[in-house]
Amino acid sequence: MPTEPLTLATDNAAAFWTAVGESRGDALTRRPGFLAVSGDERAGLRVLTLRADPSGGDLSELIALVRQGTGRRVMVEDAYGSVDMSPLGLAARQLPVMIRHPGAPLPAPSVPVTRVTSAEDLRTAERIVVDGFALEHFQPYRPGVVFPPALLDRVELFLAAIDGEPAGACLVNPDAAAVGVYWVTTMPEFRSRGVGRAIMHEVLTRFDSRPVTLTASRSGRPLYESLGFDRITAATWWA
Repeated sequence: MPTEPLTLATDNAAAFWTAVGESRGDALTRRPGFLAVSGDERAGLRVLTLRADPSGGDLSELIALVRQGTGRRVMVEDAYGSVDMSPLGLAARQLPVMIRHPGAPLPAPSVPVTRVTSAEDLRTAERIVVDGFALEHFQPYRPGVVFPPALLDRVELFLAAIDGEPAGACLVNPDAAAVGVYWVTTMPEFRSRGVGRAIMHEVLTRFDSRPVTLTASRSGRPLYESLGFDRITAATWWA
């Protein structure tokens, strides 16, 4: 029986954050109902729910971890609508989880995109994500904090350039069942010039035999819909 799209997306996200956490040396807690990645003061605590009805023990442990993490940065990604973090003082927003199945044709890109293979390009991609997403908790920028060198052995990264200048980046976590796309970023000075579309074209062409999943921002959703992505659900992000 084919795996449900939401399970494909959440399983990939769990594998992605496991790779990120282990490469940073973070503490990981994995239960059937959730994954928690606890980093330093800058990274904070990130929790992903992995099923619609976590058991009583899992739910109690999840809430305890979040309660212990208050006072620093906390993010709970709940794609299943299974937890209510408002009693702990967290605010909610919703972001669409999306999937694209292989097979739909793509227009040719207008911006060159390359896969990251060197430490220098890894630093460039890291800086683009930190600055492009305005990750204030990782400012001032320090090389290797967000993307340690070990991460390059766990996921794939891509860089886009315009006139030789780094313009955009993304991370990709391919597994046997699906390909997860994370942190698709365009630097402000290069927006509306086809950078995000070119990055996604490279990813979708490279991994054209597997479903591709992602969580879209409001501004990014029209691009993904134009590339054939469909909404699976609206995930609640508690922060």
